Amino acid sequence: MDIVMPKMGESVNEGTIIKWHKKVGDAVMVDEIIFEISTDKVDTEIPSSTSGILSQILVNEGETVDAGTIVARIQSSNVEMDNSAQTTETKSEIVEEKTQTVKTKEEQVVSVSNQTSSNNSIIEIAMPKMGESVMEGTIIKWHKKVGDVIKKDEVIFEISTDKVDTEIPSPEDGTLVDILIGEQETVAVGTIVARLGSGEQIQYLKNEHPQVQEQSDVSMHDNFSKNLTDNNVTPKAAGTGFLSPLVLSIAQKENVSFDELNSIKGTGLEGRITKKDVLAYIEKRKTNRIQVQDRVQKKSDESRSISATITQQFYNAADVEQIPMDNIRQKIMDHMVHSRDTSVHVTGMIEVDMTRIHNFINFNKDDILKNQNVKITFMSFIADAAVKALKKYPLVNSSIDGNTILQKKFINLGIAVAVEPTGLIVPNIKSAGDKNIIGLAKSVADLANRARTKKLTPDDISNGTFTITNYGVFGTIFGTPIINQPEVAILGVGAIQKKPVVIEIDGSDTIAIRNIMSLTLSHDHRLIDGMLGALFLKSIKETLENFETIN
Repeated sequence: MDIVMPKMGESVNEGTIIKWHKKVGDAVMVDEIIFEISTDKVDTEIPSSTSGILSQILVNEGETVDAGTIVARIQSSNVEMDNSAQTTETKSEIVEEKTQTVKTKEEQVVSVSNQTSSNNSIIEIAMPKMGESVMEGTIIKWHKKVGDVIKKDEVIFEISTDKVDTEIPSPEDGTLVDILIGEQETVAVGTIVARLGSGEQIQYLKNEHPQVQEQSDVSMHDNFSKNLTDNNVTPKAAGTGFLSPLVLSIAQKENVSFDELNSIKGTGLEGRITKKDVLAYIEKRKTNRIQVQDRVQKKSDESRSISATITQQFYNAADVEQIPMDNIRQKIMDHMVHSRDTSVHVTGMIEVDMTRIHNFINFNKDDILKNQNVKITFMSFIADAAVKALKKYPLVNSSIDGNTILQKKFINLGIAVAVEPTGLIVPNIKSAGDKNIIGLAKSVADLANRARTKKLTPDDISNGTFTITNYGVFGTIFGTPIINQPEVAILGVGAIQKKPVVIEIDGSDTIAIRNIMSLTLSHDHRLIDGMLGALFLKSIKETLENFETIN
Protein backbone atom coordinates (compact mmCIF):
# COMPACT_ATOMS: atom_id res chain seq x y z
CA MET A 1 0.00 0.00 0.00
CA ASP A 2 1.29 3.46 -0.90
CA ILE A 3 1.58 6.03 1.91
CA VAL A 4 1.26 9.59 0.61
CA MET A 5 2.02 13.06 1.94
CA PRO A 6 -1.37 14.17 3.32
CA LYS A 7 -3.01 17.50 2.46
CA MET A 8 -3.32 19.37 5.77
CA GLY A 9 -5.64 22.19 4.64
CA GLU A 10 -7.04 23.97 1.61
CA SER A 11 -3.99 26.20 1.13
CA VAL A 12 -1.38 23.62 2.13
CA ASN A 13 0.21 22.09 -0.95
CA GLU A 14 3.37 20.52 0.50
CA GLY A 15 4.85 19.08 3.67
CA THR A 16 8.26 18.35 5.20
CA ILE A 17 9.03 15.03 6.87
CA ILE A 18 10.71 15.92 10.15
CA LYS A 19 10.97 12.43 11.69
CA TRP A 20 10.44 8.77 10.79
CA HIS A 21 9.16 6.71 13.74
CA LYS A 22 9.66 3.45 11.82
CA LYS A 23 12.45 2.08 9.63
CA VAL A 24 12.41 -0.28 6.67
CA GLY A 25 11.51 -3.81 7.82
CA ASP A 26 9.53 -2.71 10.90
CA ALA A 27 6.08 -4.12 11.56
CA VAL A 28 3.37 -1.43 11.56
CA MET A 29 -0.09 -1.67 13.11
CA VAL A 30 -3.11 0.26 11.89
CA ASP A 31 -3.28 3.76 13.50
CA GLU A 32 0.31 3.43 14.74
CA ILE A 33 2.41 6.57 14.14
CA ILE A 34 4.75 6.18 11.12
CA PHE A 35 6.21 9.67 10.69
CA GLU A 36 5.86 13.34 11.58
CA ILE A 37 5.40 16.19 9.11
CA SER A 38 5.66 19.95 9.22
CA THR A 39 3.72 22.40 7.03
CA ASP A 40 3.31 26.15 7.11
CA LYS A 41 0.12 25.58 9.10
CA VAL A 42 0.80 22.71 11.52
CA ASP A 43 3.21 20.04 12.73
CA THR A 44 1.52 16.66 13.17
CA GLU A 45 2.02 12.90 13.49
CA ILE A 46 0.77 10.66 10.66
CA PRO A 47 -0.71 7.26 11.60
CA SER A 48 -0.77 4.15 9.42
CA SER A 49 -4.03 3.38 7.64
CA THR A 50 -3.20 -0.33 7.44
CA SER A 51 -1.16 -3.07 9.12
CA GLY A 52 1.88 -4.64 7.52
CA ILE A 53 5.64 -4.28 7.03
CA LEU A 54 7.29 -0.96 6.08
CA SER A 55 8.97 -2.04 2.84
CA GLN A 56 10.21 1.30 1.48
CA ILE A 57 10.95 4.84 2.64
CA LEU A 58 11.00 7.07 -0.44
CA VAL A 59 11.33 10.52 1.17
CA ASN A 60 14.00 11.18 3.82
CA GLU A 61 13.81 13.33 6.94
CA GLY A 62 14.19 17.01 6.13
CA GLU A 63 12.85 16.66 2.58
CA THR A 64 9.82 18.66 1.37
CA VAL A 65 7.40 17.17 -1.19
CA ASP A 66 4.00 18.01 -2.65
CA ALA A 67 0.79 16.74 -1.06
CA GLY A 68 -0.10 13.40 -2.65
CA THR A 69 3.52 12.35 -3.19
CA ILE A 70 4.22 8.72 -2.23
CA VAL A 71 6.58 8.82 0.76
CA ALA A 72 6.58 5.15 1.79
CA ARG A 73 5.10 1.72 1.07
CA ILE A 74 3.63 -0.84 3.46
CA GLN A 75 3.21 -4.47 2.40
CA SER A 76 1.48 -7.42 3.98
CA SER A 77 3.06 -10.87 3.94
CA ASN A 78 0.77 -12.24 1.21
CA VAL A 79 1.69 -9.52 -1.28
CA GLU A 80 5.36 -9.24 -0.43
CA MET A 81 6.56 -10.77 -3.70
CA ASP A 82 4.27 -8.56 -5.81
CA ASN A 83 5.47 -5.41 -4.07
CA SER A 84 9.07 -6.52 -4.39
CA ALA A 85 8.60 -6.93 -8.14
CA GLN A 86 6.93 -3.51 -8.30
CA THR A 87 9.86 -1.96 -6.41
CA THR A 88 12.37 -3.52 -8.84
CA GLU A 89 10.32 -2.33 -11.81
CA THR A 90 10.17 1.23 -10.41
CA LYS A 91 13.91 1.33 -9.87
CA SER A 92 14.51 -0.01 -13.38
CA GLU A 93 12.40 2.84 -14.79
CA ILE A 94 14.52 5.32 -12.88
CA VAL A 95 17.71 3.71 -14.19
CA GLU A 96 16.46 3.91 -17.78
CA GLU A 97 16.13 7.70 -17.44
CA LYS A 98 19.89 8.00 -16.80
CA THR A 99 22.28 8.62 -19.65
CA GLN A 100 23.52 5.56 -21.58
CA THR A 101 27.09 6.31 -20.48
CA VAL A 102 26.50 5.47 -16.84
CA LYS A 103 23.54 3.09 -17.15
CA THR A 104 25.36 -0.15 -16.31
CA LYS A 105 27.06 1.35 -13.26
CA GLU A 106 23.82 2.78 -11.92
CA GLU A 107 22.04 -0.59 -12.26
CA GLN A 108 24.80 -2.12 -10.14
CA VAL A 109 24.43 0.58 -7.52
CA VAL A 110 20.66 0.05 -7.40
CA SER A 111 21.37 -3.66 -6.89
CA VAL A 112 23.65 -2.86 -3.96
CA SER A 113 21.07 -0.45 -2.52
CA ASN A 114 18.38 -3.17 -2.68
CA GLN A 115 20.59 -5.60 -0.78
CA THR A 116 21.55 -3.12 1.92
CA SER A 117 18.39 -1.09 2.44
CA SER A 118 16.47 -4.02 3.92
CA ASN A 119 18.97 -4.13 6.75
CA ASN A 120 19.03 -0.33 6.96
CA SER A 121 22.83 -0.58 6.69
CA ILE A 122 23.50 2.25 4.24
CA ILE A 123 22.11 5.63 5.28
CA GLU A 124 22.12 8.54 2.87
CA ILE A 125 22.72 11.88 4.59
CA ALA A 126 21.06 14.79 2.79
CA MET A 127 21.54 18.56 2.96
CA PRO A 128 18.89 19.41 5.59
CA LYS A 129 16.16 22.01 5.14
CA MET A 130 16.89 24.67 7.78
CA GLY A 131 13.74 26.74 7.38
CA GLU A 132 10.73 27.24 5.11
CA SER A 133 12.49 29.63 2.71
CA VAL A 134 15.91 27.91 2.75
CA MET A 135 16.54 26.13 -0.56
CA GLU A 136 20.30 25.45 -0.39
CA GLY A 137 23.21 25.12 1.99
CA THR A 138 27.00 25.35 1.91
CA ILE A 139 29.20 22.78 3.65
CA ILE A 140 31.77 24.84 5.52
CA LYS A 141 33.60 22.06 7.38
CA TRP A 142 33.75 18.25 7.55
CA HIS A 143 34.44 17.00 11.09
CA LYS A 144 34.86 13.41 9.86
CA LYS A 145 36.62 11.73 6.94
CA VAL A 146 35.80 8.59 4.97
CA GLY A 147 36.43 5.53 7.10
CA ASP A 148 35.85 7.26 10.45
CA VAL A 149 33.63 5.52 13.00
CA ILE A 150 30.78 7.82 14.06
CA LYS A 151 28.43 7.67 17.03
CA LYS A 152 24.77 8.68 16.81
CA ASP A 153 24.32 12.45 17.36
CA GLU A 154 28.07 13.06 16.89
CA VAL A 155 28.74 16.06 14.64
CA ILE A 156 29.65 15.06 11.06
CA PHE A 157 29.78 18.43 9.28
CA GLU A 158 28.85 22.10 9.50
CA ILE A 159 26.64 23.96 7.05
CA SER A 160 25.91 27.59 6.31
CA THR A 161 22.61 28.92 4.92
CA ASP A 162 21.11 32.37 4.60
CA LYS A 163 19.38 31.75 7.93
CA VAL A 164 21.87 30.01 10.20
CA ASP A 165 25.23 28.27 10.56
CA THR A 166 24.80 24.95 12.31
CA GLU A 167 26.42 21.60 13.05
CA ILE A 168 24.76 18.48 11.60
CA PRO A 169 24.81 15.35 13.79
CA SER A 170 24.82 11.75 12.65
CA PRO A 171 21.38 10.07 12.59
CA GLU A 172 22.83 6.67 13.56
CA ASP A 173 25.98 4.84 14.63
CA GLY A 174 28.17 3.70 11.76
CA THR A 175 31.17 4.40 9.56
CA LEU A 176 31.41 7.22 7.02
CA VAL A 177 31.38 5.38 3.68
CA ASP A 178 31.44 8.29 1.27
CA ILE A 179 31.70 12.09 1.15
CA LEU A 180 30.01 13.44 -1.98
CA ILE A 181 30.15 17.20 -1.42
CA GLY A 182 33.35 19.01 -0.44
CA GLU A 183 33.88 22.00 1.83
CA GLN A 184 32.72 25.39 0.49
CA GLU A 185 30.42 23.70 -2.04
CA THR A 186 26.79 24.82 -2.19
CA VAL A 187 24.01 22.35 -3.03
CA ALA A 188 20.23 22.26 -2.98
CA VAL A 189 18.28 21.05 0.04
CA GLY A 190 17.79 17.28 -0.18
CA THR A 191 21.05 16.65 -2.08
CA ILE A 192 22.86 13.58 -0.74
CA VAL A 193 26.14 14.82 0.75
CA ALA A 194 27.43 11.64 2.42
CA ARG A 195 26.69 7.99 3.13
CA LEU A 196 26.89 6.17 6.44
CA GLY A 197 27.10 2.38 6.79
CA SER A 198 27.93 -0.57 8.99
CA GLY A 199 31.33 -2.26 8.82
CA GLU A 200 29.89 -5.38 7.17
CA GLN A 201 28.22 -3.47 4.37
CA ILE A 202 31.24 -1.22 3.81
CA GLN A 203 33.42 -4.30 3.23
CA TYR A 204 30.79 -5.74 0.88
CA LEU A 205 30.74 -2.56 -1.17
CA LYS A 206 34.54 -2.40 -1.40
CA ASN A 207 35.02 -6.06 -2.32
CA GLU A 208 32.09 -6.67 -4.64
CA HIS A 209 31.23 -3.25 -6.11
CA PRO A 210 34.28 -0.96 -6.25
CA GLN A 211 32.45 1.16 -8.84
CA VAL A 212 30.04 2.47 -6.16
CA GLN A 213 32.48 5.19 -5.12
CA GLU A 214 32.95 6.23 -8.75
CA GLN A 215 29.18 6.23 -9.30
CA SER A 216 28.81 8.73 -6.47
CA ASP A 217 30.67 11.19 -8.64
CA VAL A 218 29.03 10.25 -11.93
CA SER A 219 25.44 10.44 -10.68
CA MET A 220 25.91 14.02 -9.57
CA HIS A 221 26.79 15.04 -13.10
CA ASP A 222 23.86 13.50 -15.00
CA ASN A 223 22.07 16.80 -15.54
CA PHE A 224 25.25 18.43 -16.80
CA SER A 225 26.53 15.79 -19.25
CA LYS A 226 25.19 17.18 -22.51
CA ASN A 227 26.05 20.83 -21.83
CA LEU A 228 29.54 19.94 -20.64
CA THR A 229 30.26 17.84 -23.72
CA ASP A 230 29.12 20.67 -25.96
CA ASN A 231 31.50 23.03 -24.16
CA ASN A 232 34.49 20.67 -24.02
CA VAL A 233 34.30 20.39 -20.23
CA THR A 234 34.33 16.97 -18.60
CA PRO A 235 33.08 15.89 -15.19
CA LYS A 236 36.56 14.65 -14.24
CA ALA A 237 39.77 16.55 -13.76
CA ALA A 238 43.04 14.63 -13.80
CA GLY A 239 44.34 16.33 -10.68
CA THR A 240 41.26 15.88 -8.50
CA GLY A 241 39.09 13.12 -9.92
CA PHE A 242 35.88 15.03 -9.12
CA LEU A 243 34.23 18.29 -10.09
CA SER A 244 31.03 19.39 -8.35
CA PRO A 245 27.95 20.49 -10.29
CA LEU A 246 28.43 24.03 -8.97
CA VAL A 247 32.04 24.21 -10.25
CA LEU A 248 31.00 22.74 -13.58
CA SER A 249 28.15 25.21 -13.91
CA ILE A 250 30.49 28.14 -13.30
CA ALA A 251 33.05 26.71 -15.72
CA GLN A 252 30.41 26.30 -18.41
CA LYS A 253 29.10 29.83 -17.93
CA GLU A 254 32.59 31.38 -18.03
CA ASN A 255 33.87 29.15 -20.87
CA VAL A 256 36.58 27.54 -18.76
CA SER A 257 38.00 24.58 -20.70
CA PHE A 258 38.95 21.17 -19.37
CA ASP A 259 42.65 21.98 -19.69
CA GLU A 260 42.15 25.11 -17.61
CA LEU A 261 40.20 23.23 -14.94
CA ASN A 262 42.92 20.61 -14.84
CA SER A 263 45.50 23.31 -14.13
CA ILE A 264 43.67 24.71 -11.08
CA LYS A 265 45.03 23.62 -7.72
CA GLY A 266 42.05 22.68 -5.57
CA THR A 267 41.83 23.72 -1.91
CA GLY A 268 38.79 21.60 -1.05
CA LEU A 269 38.43 18.15 0.43
CA GLU A 270 41.08 15.77 -0.97
CA GLY A 271 42.28 18.47 -3.35
CA ARG A 272 38.91 19.04 -5.01
CA ILE A 273 38.34 22.30 -6.87
CA THR A 274 35.85 24.50 -5.00
CA LYS A 275 33.69 27.40 -6.10
CA LYS A 276 36.22 29.76 -4.52
CA ASP A 277 39.07 28.18 -6.52
CA VAL A 278 37.39 28.49 -9.91
CA LEU A 279 36.18 32.05 -9.24
CA ALA A 280 39.69 33.09 -8.22
CA TYR A 281 41.07 31.55 -11.40
CA ILE A 282 38.52 33.38 -13.55
CA GLU A 283 39.48 36.70 -11.94
CA LYS A 284 43.19 36.10 -12.54
CA ARG A 285 42.50 35.08 -16.11
CA LYS A 286 40.77 38.30 -17.04
CA THR A 287 43.68 40.74 -16.78
CA ASN A 288 46.52 41.94 -14.62
CA ARG A 289 44.55 45.09 -14.03
CA ILE A 290 41.25 45.18 -12.19
CA GLN A 291 38.29 47.21 -13.36
CA VAL A 292 35.88 48.21 -10.62
CA GLN A 293 32.43 49.38 -11.65
CA ASP A 294 30.21 51.30 -9.24
CA ARG A 295 26.64 51.20 -10.42
CA VAL A 296 24.16 53.81 -9.25
CA GLN A 297 20.66 52.56 -9.92
CA LYS A 298 17.68 54.86 -10.29
CA LYS A 299 14.08 53.81 -10.74
CA SER A 300 11.81 55.84 -12.98
CA ASP A 301 8.45 56.52 -11.36
CA GLU A 302 6.70 56.31 -14.70
CA SER A 303 8.37 53.38 -16.45
CA ARG A 304 9.77 51.58 -13.35
CA SER A 305 12.81 50.78 -15.51
CA ILE A 306 16.35 50.82 -14.12
CA SER A 307 19.09 52.94 -15.64
CA ALA A 308 22.72 52.51 -14.62
CA THR A 309 25.37 55.20 -14.45
CA ILE A 310 28.80 53.57 -14.56
CA THR A 311 31.97 55.08 -13.18
CA GLN A 312 35.20 53.17 -13.72
CA GLN A 313 38.19 52.97 -11.43
CA PHE A 314 41.40 51.13 -12.19
CA TYR A 315 43.88 49.67 -9.73
CA ASN A 316 47.11 47.78 -10.07
CA ALA A 317 46.44 44.14 -9.22
CA ALA A 318 49.37 44.09 -6.79
CA ASP A 319 47.74 46.86 -4.76
CA VAL A 320 44.38 45.14 -4.27
CA GLU A 321 43.52 42.00 -2.30
CA GLN A 322 40.51 40.20 -3.71
CA ILE A 323 38.48 38.49 -0.96
CA PRO A 324 35.53 36.33 -2.05
CA MET A 325 32.47 36.81 0.15
CA ASP A 326 31.49 33.83 2.27
CA ASN A 327 27.95 32.49 2.12
CA ILE A 328 26.67 34.32 5.21
CA ARG A 329 28.02 37.70 4.07
CA GLN A 330 26.42 37.26 0.64
CA LYS A 331 23.07 36.42 2.21
CA ILE A 332 23.27 39.37 4.60
CA MET A 333 24.02 41.63 1.64
CA ASP A 334 21.04 40.30 -0.31
CA HIS A 335 18.74 40.57 2.72
CA MET A 336 19.75 44.17 3.43
CA VAL A 337 19.29 45.26 -0.18
CA HIS A 338 15.87 43.57 -0.19
CA SER A 339 14.90 45.43 2.99
CA ARG A 340 16.09 48.75 1.59
CA ASP A 341 14.03 48.22 -1.55
CA THR A 342 10.95 47.01 0.36
CA SER A 343 10.46 49.29 3.37
CA VAL A 344 10.29 53.07 3.46
CA HIS A 345 12.83 53.63 6.23
CA VAL A 346 12.36 56.47 8.71
CA THR A 347 14.46 56.73 11.89
CA GLY A 348 13.68 58.49 15.15
CA MET A 349 15.99 58.91 18.15
CA ILE A 350 15.43 59.48 21.87
CA GLU A 351 17.77 59.74 24.88
CA VAL A 352 17.08 57.67 27.98
CA ASP A 353 18.43 58.21 31.50
CA MET A 354 19.60 54.73 32.56
CA THR A 355 21.05 55.83 35.94
CA ARG A 356 18.38 54.12 38.05
CA ILE A 357 18.81 50.79 36.21
CA HIS A 358 22.62 51.23 36.21
CA ASN A 359 22.62 51.52 40.01
CA PHE A 360 20.21 48.61 40.42
CA ILE A 361 22.44 46.30 38.35
CA ASN A 362 25.57 47.30 40.28
CA PHE A 363 23.91 46.61 43.63
CA ASN A 364 22.06 43.41 42.73
CA LYS A 365 23.97 41.59 39.96
CA ASP A 366 25.85 39.25 42.33
CA ASP A 367 22.70 38.21 44.22
CA ILE A 368 20.81 37.65 40.98
CA LEU A 369 23.65 35.55 39.57
CA LYS A 370 23.73 33.49 42.77
CA ASN A 371 19.96 33.04 43.16
CA GLN A 372 18.78 33.03 39.54
CA ASN A 373 21.94 31.70 37.81
CA VAL A 374 21.85 34.46 35.20
CA LYS A 375 23.96 37.53 34.52
CA ILE A 376 21.65 40.55 34.51
CA THR A 377 22.43 43.14 31.81
CA PHE A 378 20.94 46.34 30.39
CA MET A 379 19.54 44.32 27.46
CA SER A 380 17.17 42.47 29.80
CA PHE A 381 15.55 45.76 30.87
CA ILE A 382 15.47 47.14 27.32
CA ALA A 383 13.81 43.96 26.05
CA ASP A 384 11.23 44.17 28.83
CA ALA A 385 10.48 47.83 27.99
CA ALA A 386 10.17 46.98 24.27
CA VAL A 387 7.71 44.15 25.03
CA LYS A 388 5.57 46.53 27.13
CA ALA A 389 5.61 49.11 24.31
CA LEU A 390 4.62 46.45 21.74
CA LYS A 391 1.64 45.50 23.89
CA LYS A 392 0.64 49.17 24.13
CA TYR A 393 1.17 49.85 20.40
CA PRO A 394 0.53 46.46 18.70
CA LEU A 395 0.66 47.88 15.17
CA VAL A 396 4.47 48.01 15.56
CA ASN A 397 4.27 44.22 16.05
CA SER A 398 2.95 43.69 12.53
CA SER A 399 3.97 42.85 8.98
CA ILE A 400 2.60 43.84 5.57
CA ASP A 401 1.19 41.34 3.07
CA GLY A 402 0.24 43.24 -0.06
CA ASN A 403 -2.56 45.55 1.04
CA THR A 404 -3.21 43.61 4.26
CA ILE A 405 -1.79 44.34 7.72
CA LEU A 406 -0.90 41.21 9.69
CA GLN A 407 -1.00 42.33 13.33
CA LYS A 408 0.52 39.56 15.48
CA LYS A 409 -1.11 38.53 18.76
CA PHE A 410 2.19 37.07 19.94
CA ILE A 411 5.60 38.69 20.48
CA ASN A 412 8.71 36.89 19.20
CA LEU A 413 11.52 39.27 20.08
CA GLY A 414 14.60 39.07 17.85
CA ILE A 415 17.97 39.83 19.45
CA ALA A 416 20.79 40.49 16.97
CA VAL A 417 23.92 38.53 17.95
CA ALA A 418 27.37 39.26 16.53
CA VAL A 419 29.06 36.07 15.31
CA GLU A 420 32.70 36.37 14.33
CA PRO A 421 33.81 36.59 11.61
CA THR A 422 30.69 36.36 9.44
CA GLY A 423 28.41 39.04 10.90
CA LEU A 424 25.02 39.08 12.60
CA ILE A 425 22.34 36.49 13.19
CA VAL A 426 18.95 37.21 14.73
CA PRO A 427 17.47 34.42 16.90
CA ASN A 428 14.10 35.06 18.52
CA ILE A 429 12.83 34.91 22.09
CA LYS A 430 9.57 33.10 21.49
CA SER A 431 6.51 34.28 23.48
CA ALA A 432 8.56 37.14 24.93
CA GLY A 433 5.34 38.79 26.11
CA ASP A 434 4.95 36.07 28.75
CA LYS A 435 8.38 36.58 30.34
CA ASN A 436 9.57 38.93 33.10
CA ILE A 437 13.00 40.60 33.21
CA ILE A 438 14.72 37.52 34.68
CA GLY A 439 13.09 35.26 32.10
CA LEU A 440 14.17 37.58 29.29
CA ALA A 441 17.72 37.70 30.70
CA LYS A 442 17.93 33.90 30.64
CA SER A 443 16.57 33.75 27.09
CA VAL A 444 19.02 36.41 25.83
CA ALA A 445 21.98 34.56 27.39
CA ASP A 446 20.82 31.20 25.99
CA LEU A 447 20.33 32.49 22.43
CA ALA A 448 23.66 34.34 22.41
CA ASN A 449 25.51 31.24 23.61
CA ARG A 450 23.86 28.91 21.09
CA ALA A 451 24.38 31.38 18.25
CA ARG A 452 28.13 31.54 18.92
CA THR A 453 28.44 27.76 19.33
CA LYS A 454 26.32 27.01 16.23
CA LYS A 455 23.58 25.26 18.20
CA LEU A 456 20.62 27.30 16.93
CA THR A 457 17.69 25.50 15.35
CA PRO A 458 15.57 26.72 12.41
CA ASP A 459 12.76 27.46 14.87
CA ASP A 460 15.04 29.85 16.78
CA ILE A 461 15.47 32.12 13.76
CA SER A 462 11.96 32.01 12.28
CA ASN A 463 8.74 33.97 12.84
CA GLY A 464 10.26 37.03 14.52
CA THR A 465 7.93 40.01 15.02
CA PHE A 466 10.28 42.77 16.28
CA THR A 467 14.08 43.06 16.51
CA ILE A 468 16.56 44.76 18.85
CA THR A 469 20.15 45.35 17.73
CA ASN A 470 22.72 46.44 20.32
CA TYR A 471 25.54 48.17 18.46
CA GLY A 472 26.33 49.99 21.72
CA VAL A 473 28.20 46.93 22.94
CA PHE A 474 30.98 47.96 20.54
CA GLY A 475 30.96 51.58 21.73
CA THR A 476 28.74 53.00 18.97
CA ILE A 477 26.57 55.81 20.31
CA PHE A 478 24.02 56.20 17.55
CA GLY A 479 22.99 54.28 14.46
CA THR A 480 20.20 53.80 11.91
CA PRO A 481 19.60 50.05 11.62
CA ILE A 482 17.92 48.41 8.63
CA ILE A 483 14.57 46.70 9.26
CA ASN A 484 14.66 42.90 9.51
CA GLN A 485 12.08 41.83 6.90
CA PRO A 486 9.18 41.16 7.04
CA GLU A 487 8.98 43.15 10.29
CA VAL A 488 8.07 46.84 10.23
CA ALA A 489 10.45 48.24 12.85
CA ILE A 490 13.80 47.65 14.56
CA LEU A 491 15.19 49.18 17.77
CA GLY A 492 18.84 50.24 17.88
CA VAL A 493 20.61 50.48 21.24
CA GLY A 494 23.57 52.82 21.65
CA ALA A 495 26.38 52.80 24.20
CA ILE A 496 25.64 54.25 27.65
CA GLN A 497 27.69 57.37 28.41
CA LYS A 498 28.11 59.56 31.48
CA LYS A 499 26.85 63.03 30.56
CA PRO A 500 26.14 66.29 32.39
CA VAL A 501 22.40 66.89 32.18
CA VAL A 502 19.92 69.32 33.70
CA ILE A 503 17.57 67.67 36.20
CA GLU A 504 14.99 69.11 38.56
CA ILE A 505 15.46 68.64 42.33
CA ASP A 506 12.92 70.14 44.74
CA GLY A 507 11.62 72.45 42.06
CA SER A 508 15.04 73.79 41.09
CA ASP A 509 17.17 72.97 38.04
CA THR A 510 20.61 71.56 38.68
CA ILE A 511 23.33 69.88 36.63
CA ALA A 512 24.13 66.23 37.41
CA ILE A 513 26.17 63.42 35.91
CA ARG A 514 23.81 60.78 34.54
CA ASN A 515 24.11 57.54 32.53
CA ILE A 516 22.56 58.41 29.16
CA MET A 517 21.69 56.01 26.34
CA SER A 518 20.45 56.78 22.82
CA LEU A 519 17.69 54.60 21.35
CA THR A 520 16.87 54.70 17.64
CA LEU A 521 13.77 53.27 16.01
CA SER A 522 13.88 52.57 12.28
CA HIS A 523 10.33 51.99 11.10
CA ASP A 524 8.52 51.34 7.85
CA HIS A 525 6.66 54.56 6.98
CA ARG A 526 4.23 52.57 4.83
CA LEU A 527 2.61 51.50 8.11
CA ILE A 528 4.30 53.24 11.06
CA ASP A 529 4.12 57.02 10.70
CA GLY A 530 6.17 59.54 12.68
CA MET A 531 3.62 59.97 15.45
CA LEU A 532 3.32 56.26 16.22
CA GLY A 533 7.11 55.84 16.03
CA ALA A 534 7.60 58.70 18.50
CA LEU A 535 4.96 57.39 20.90
CA PHE A 536 6.55 53.93 20.81
CA LEU A 537 9.99 55.33 21.67
CA LYS A 538 8.53 57.52 24.41
CA SER A 539 6.83 54.49 25.97
CA ILE A 540 10.15 52.63 26.15
CA LYS A 541 11.85 55.69 27.66
CA GLU A 542 9.21 56.06 30.38
CA THR A 543 9.37 52.37 31.30
CA LEU A 544 13.17 52.45 31.65
CA GLU A 545 13.42 55.75 33.54
CA ASN A 546 10.60 54.85 35.97
CA PHE A 547 11.96 51.40 36.76
CA GLU A 548 11.62 50.43 40.42
CA THR A 549 12.38 46.75 40.90
CA ILE A 550 12.20 43.35 39.21
CA ASN A 551 8.75 41.81 39.52
